[in-house]
Amino acid sequence: MSEKVVTRFAPSPTGFLHIGGARTALFNWLYSKHTGGTMLLRIEDTDRERSTEAATAAIIEGLTWLGMTWQGEPVSQFERAPRHREVAEELVRLGKAYYCYATPAELEEMREKARAEGRPPRYDGRWRDRDPSEAPKGVAGAIRIKAPSEGETIVHDLVQGEVRFPNKDLDDFIILRSDGNPTYMHAVVVDDHDMGVTNIIRGDDHLTNAARQTVIYNAMGWAVPKMAHIPLIHGADGAKLSKRHGALGVEAYRALGYLPEALLNYLARLGWSHGDDEVMSIADMISWFDIKDVNKGAARFDFAKLEALNGTHMRAMDDARLTDIFLETLPHLPGGEALAARFDDAARARLLAAMPGLKERAKTLVELADSTYFLIADRPLQFDEKAASILDAGAKKVLGDILPRFKALTEWSASSTEAAVRVYAEEEGLKLGKVAQPLRAALTGRSTSPGVFDVLAVLGREESLARISDQID
Repeated sequence: MSEKVVTRFAPSPTGFLHIGGARTALFNWLYSKHTGGTMLLRIEDTDRERSTEAATAAIIEGLTWLGMTWQGEPVSQFERAPRHREVAEELVRLGKAYYCYATPAELEEMREKARAEGRPPRYDGRWRDRDPSEAPKGVAGAIRIKAPSEGETIVHDLVQGEVRFPNKDLDDFIILRSDGNPTYMHAVVVDDHDMGVTNIIRGDDHLTNAARQTVIYNAMGWAVPKMAHIPLIHGADGAKLSKRHGALGVEAYRALGYLPEALLNYLARLGWSHGDDEVMSIADMISWFDIKDVNKGAARFDFAKLEALNGTHMRAMDDARLTDIFLETLPHLPGGEALAARFDDAARARLLAAMPGLKERAKTLVELADSTYFLIADRPLQFDEKAASILDAGAKKVLGDILPRFKALTEWSASSTEAAVRVYAEEEGLKLGKVAQPLRAALTGRSTSPGVFDVLAVLGREESLARISDQID
């Protein structure tokens, strides 16, 4: 029976959960779900200078908003330092590592010499085979792994294929600093082994680390997890993704009005595909995802594609669910808190009734918020520039003509108001738009909205008649 898959997402809490990290988490989560395994969360907080509680909280909040779950409590790497020390000392006992007492001046000298000879800087192994009795008194040494000096270390990568590293390039790297603190390289191996991680899925900027970490696994006689190094995300210009491309924190995408489902769909498609399928539900992604199908080449982040995909997800979503998500997200949108306070029960009911028309015209929740103004506006309405320019003398005459016809209606609905407008337009020899545009401006304060007859139905008779009356001198 094959072992159960255990993946892990292991961010450093030095800032928010950025978009590249979110995609790494997604690939780990999808692969664990697809195989019936589990995903663990480890916070790699060994860099005490830069790690913050706020960043840890932001990472957890970002994952939670995206709907990615992990098993158990998040593990703190820093808290496991005694265990990392224990393994480093065990390696010394096994003769697989040794204490090195090279001074900073000696190390600098080695670097200078390598530079002069046109070689990459490498530790020269001067303490590798010396007797521990030669150790200088009262000086704490660093522990270095005895890396193999001949042959190659091979990383069998599920995305990159077989990657070979000449052992002469690996050198005897430090696993425990002279102050007793483990290096990242060593801590990761001990944690992944102790946590039972079977599959390591991470960015391909870690590929050279994989060779060094394999040396530690082999020295301890531990099984090396299966590895998959996924390509980084680039900007539309092909350069490594940075803030100017949209390498924002996940919470920024929430404030820009993207749905979690759409963002996950977009991130999954960055570097992985399933036939020609562009639009996928979470269930589709879980069912189809296989790490072996991830491309080797970098993927390019494209805001226009994300926005279009978000619009598709919004239109496909059930109106009641979209209404709930919109109202939950509203306080996180720019200026949304004040807007959220205005959605009482009556306004919520109007929003739900208007949603079929609203979602057809919006690609983000921010655009949706802009178009909900008419549902919660107080009279007299504030008009945008375009709507104000529509309401000239001719438009006001049209409104004055249509008002008594609306007042005379016995039944108030989209179809009854439309019938009244069509009869009036025909009698006056006007195109339907010549009546609909002034009506839309008077009812919504905007020049675009859902269908004007739907707007009349959603606002109801009293509010509609009052807003039209406001515009007639």
